Amino acid sequence: MRVFVTAGEPSGDRLGAALMDGLRELVPEVRFEGIGGEGMLARGLQSLFPMDEISIMGIVEILSQYRQLKRRIRETAEAVVAAKPDVLVTIDLPEFSLRVAKLVKEMSDIRVVHYVAPTVWAWRPGRAAKMAAHVDQVLALFPFEPPYMEAAGMRCDFVGHPVVTDPQAAPEEAAEFRTRHGIGAAPLLLVLPGSRRSEVARLAPVFGEVLRRVTAARPGTRLVVPAAGAVAEMAAATVRDWPGAPVLLDPRRSDDPAAEKRAAFAAADAALAASGTVSLELAAADTPMVVAYDMGLVSRAIIQRMLVTDSVNLVNLVSETRVVPEFIGTQCRPGPIADALCTVLDDPEPQRAAMAVTMDRLGRGGPPPGRRAARAVLEGLGAA
Repeated sequence: MRVFVTAGEPSGDRLGAALMDGLRELVPEVRFEGIGGEGMLARGLQSLFPMDEISIMGIVEILSQYRQLKRRIRETAEAVVAAKPDVLVTIDLPEFSLRVAKLVKEMSDIRVVHYVAPTVWAWRPGRAAKMAAHVDQVLALFPFEPPYMEAAGMRCDFVGHPVVTDPQAAPEEAAEFRTRHGIGAAPLLLVLPGSRRSEVARLAPVFGEVLRRVTAARPGTRLVVPAAGAVAEMAAATVRDWPGAPVLLDPRRSDDPAAEKRAAFAAADAALAASGTVSLELAAADTPMVVAYDMGLVSRAIIQRMLVTDSVNLVNLVSETRVVPEFIGTQCRPGPIADALCTVLDDPEPQRAAMAVTMDRLGRGGPPPGRRAARAVLEGLGAA
């Protein structure tokens, strides 16, 4: 069996590596070709070119590198057709993946599977119908996604979310974290203002005022700020003005930043976080949260007009509740956010129940998502 698989960013590489493991477990003689990062390379993939050449986000960035991206799309599609695999699996990165799929379908009848359904449940629902013209099957991370894809004419299999396989810190590791940083039994807030410079710059002033209000209402409250490597210096400068004697976790200055971050998540009583998939990391760690996010005026106006759901928080959507407070766009104001955070600190149990439901529905306790994805790919080939 021959599989051509493409990934263009670290999260996709992680999904690709797990899929490769699952396929090799089910079909030991499988051969892989494609594009990937460290995880996929470690499993024997020889990448057609470095993965980071196609890891481009944002309209401006895509336009500025359009010629190179278009060349790589064409090169990849031609490599797929020349390889004649049993299946092409494109992982996330729709700006690249779906264009490759379209060209492959124009030149061949190779089966195309796209891993990670587009967020048509949140905005731009018409994307499902457009991709159905050149995608045969979709592997979905969330249980509510298959009906959207199937309505557009594609087979769609829910395979689970990789967050359910993430290791979690033990209670003793959380206690050691508190002791190591001199926190003791004090109330501890986890603060996550984003992983991009633009996010931190926009949210830091709002978060700072929220924290001043919360620590004034609850003296003795401490803060811990796990910083992404790309914004660590910026975060360090930002938290100097924050109350609560912030503990900055700089991954560049830790022997095991992943373990330190896990311990911080487990040690925290609640979190203030930028909107995004970090909400699932918090849910996996059983850390209650308040979510806030804002963007530029133009982006805000466009997104708010295009949204088709009343919530963008994945815990709320998967658990079919609305227990995680969200403050998005014009609602991203310090007063209401601080009030919500105090409420969550006082009564975290409704969120904990919803987070448990979320993890169960995402596949916790079942087969690993990579194996489920592999089986879905093979079942799709059999059905075809």
